[in-house]
Amino acid sequence: MTTSGDGTVSRETPGPGRTDAGARDALVRRFPDAEAGLDAFTELLRGPGVERGLIGPREATRLWERHVANSAVVSELIAEGARVVDVGSGAGLPGLPMALVRPDLSVVLVEPLLRRWTFLQEAVVALGLADRVEVVRARAEELPRPFLADPGRPAPASVVTARAVAPLDRLVAWTLPLVPVGGELLALKGDNAEQEARSAQGTISGLGGGAPRVVRCGVGVVEPPTTVVRIARLRPARDERVAR
Repeated sequence: MTTSGDGTVSRETPGPGRTDAGARDALVRRFPDAEAGLDAFTELLRGPGVERGLIGPREATRLWERHVANSAVVSELIAEGARVVDVGSGAGLPGLPMALVRPDLSVVLVEPLLRRWTFLQEAVVALGLADRVEVVRARAEELPRPFLADPGRPAPASVVTARAVAPLDRLVAWTLPLVPVGGELLALKGDNAEQEARSAQGTISGLGGGAPRVVRCGVGVVEPPTTVVRIARLRPARDERVAR
């Protein structure tokens, strides 16, 4: 998710870096096979995304640096062939850029609001991603825990992502239970990532998470690099262990 309810950009969006054209060029050099898809997605954000209030009008001239490249580079933290659940996907960030640059990933975009869900459905079809990207209309707390799709589907998601959804302590309570043991949560954060990680440690531990690690990715592509809090799911939550 990239915007607040009034259409303004979240405080977790990174500050100014290189020019938007420079960010595009750097990202395409990193992922040359994804150039056409990334261009098409950016145009969707600039057109229907702005028209429907998913992206603030002022963001239209800086979509690559602040949104598309900032999201796509998170894919460098994800293992080959992983299943990714992007919670609070909003305009498809970070889920759709990651799917575009990593054709080995299968992605589930989770979004509760109808207008955003509709945009995501249309974007998935327009970008030719319907064979490996699914859109689910739900809140994180409404999903099975850990998140499992229909019985005939692949194994549970190995990675849950979230961008600009909520402060980390609240976000962890909503999303870490969706992560199967052995998977991890990747929370895209801003300048306060270290402080948020310290404050959320008690909640993380109670939900079976390991010590949070703050990492930066996309060096040489985005300036500043994207800040991500990585939290591995090491064990079931305390109440899950009691229930068993």
